[in-house]
Amino acid sequence: MTASTLDPSLSLRSDAAPTTGGPVPITVAHGDGIGPEIMDASLRVLLAAGARLDIETIDIGERVYLAGNSAGIEPSAWESLRRTKIFYKAPITTPQGGGFKSLNVTVRKTLGLYANVRPCVAYAPFVRTKHPGMDVVIVRENEEDLYAGIEHRQTDQVYQCLKIVSRPGCEKIVRYAFEYARRAGRKKVTCFTKDNIMKLTDGLFHAVFDEIAREYPDLENEHWIVDIGAAKLADTPKAFDVIVMPNLYGDILSDVAAQIAGSVGLAGSANVGDHGAMFEAIHGSAPRRAGQDVANPSGLLLGGVMMLEHLGQGDVAARVHNAWLRTMEDGVHTYDIFDPAISKQKVGTRDFASAVIERLGLEPVTLPASRSSAASGEAIRVILPPRAPAAKETVGIDVFVEFRGDPQVLGARLADAATEHLRLSMITNRGVKVWPSGLPETFCTDHWRCRFEHPAAGTPVTGAQRIELLARVDALGLDVIKTESLCTFDGERGYSLGQGQ
Repeated sequence: MTASTLDPSLSLRSDAAPTTGGPVPITVAHGDGIGPEIMDASLRVLLAAGARLDIETIDIGERVYLAGNSAGIEPSAWESLRRTKIFYKAPITTPQGGGFKSLNVTVRKTLGLYANVRPCVAYAPFVRTKHPGMDVVIVRENEEDLYAGIEHRQTDQVYQCLKIVSRPGCEKIVRYAFEYARRAGRKKVTCFTKDNIMKLTDGLFHAVFDEIAREYPDLENEHWIVDIGAAKLADTPKAFDVIVMPNLYGDILSDVAAQIAGSVGLAGSANVGDHGAMFEAIHGSAPRRAGQDVANPSGLLLGGVMMLEHLGQGDVAARVHNAWLRTMEDGVHTYDIFDPAISKQKVGTRDFASAVIERLGLEPVTLPASRSSAASGEAIRVILPPRAPAAKETVGIDVFVEFRGDPQVLGARLADAATEHLRLSMITNRGVKVWPSGLPETFCTDHWRCRFEHPAAGTPVTGAQRIELLARVDALGLDVIKTESLCTFDGERGYSLGQGQ
């Protein structure tokens, strides 16, 4: 393991905390499920190692929700987070299919913590892994993509989730990944997207990656389609160094990478932005293991090591990290990684923390030792260059309607809604063109995209002309679900075609 894996370059704050002197204020949440146990264990280790922390404790998550706060977080908690700018958080239970939104996502987005950094490291031969020597850092975009959480039930049959990807969001995370790689002494940055299918959203992420990569000739760069890239990562992780991805892919594949390295329970995470940072384990709250003193605190503890680096306490971070590495080498393991062929002693949460504390001041014998960097606490500053807005023209409108029946019948009805400026050019169902010239084998739901364009292709249409069209569609008794304007930007089409078009 390289010392750069848990690296001080994680700091992105513009208002950096003090690197020397007295205790630094931080906000701590003990979380749900196993959270209180692993947070108590982690804080014991950090404080025993000499971490200079002034701890403010807040309550967020399931308990707050059950007490009557539908958001799962009190206003006073936000006040603490905005004041300290440093959040050390144990796992929080996120309700599935209802209840409050993910507080992990909410905190990241509300506080602008746009970069999620997840080191995935193998600790062979002391933790079983199929990939000895694996040392991959996944840099995940943290604020947008499908995690915008904008969902609607639009018809009786169809639900929608919006995938939001912005140029500034892409630029920030991609530039951060290259800056991180350069500072950490890494050699290559790889981008994963699915831009062969999502040509505009993932296409933008890939295009921005290529643009920014040209500014870093000292670093190798490459792009993989995410499905084959994920297969390659699972099979040959040594082919990768730093991987930057949109939000959803990064969330999924960082868990995969951590597990194939040895265990999700060993992976810490940093969420960093211009005005603060949050540090956590990547795993969830595991309520089935709560209160049993069996949970592995390693992920949260290594998140704490990243926090200390961020705070400029690199000496303490190295002291904790080396003690933890020595504990791994000595075979003192919790149940999740215990292997009779490798491990020497199975311990619970509390005893594992005690074992690490006993080894403070020691270094690993086989695994590379962690060293405090002179750059501890320094900030990576991602400054977006000014960009003139593109010239935008609206050249049509997609009208989404709810309808049950034959697309040919729908097409005939909508043809009657045509105006002088907007004519029906296409109907799709789930993205597949079904009118005109659709195939009877295509399965259709009750959700239809009906495209209207000016008879003279590319001719701009006004808002009043679009409103006139919608009034005519409504007069036909069709339920308009939503509309999307069809726009060009500097003359380039800013909308997808239908499959089969």
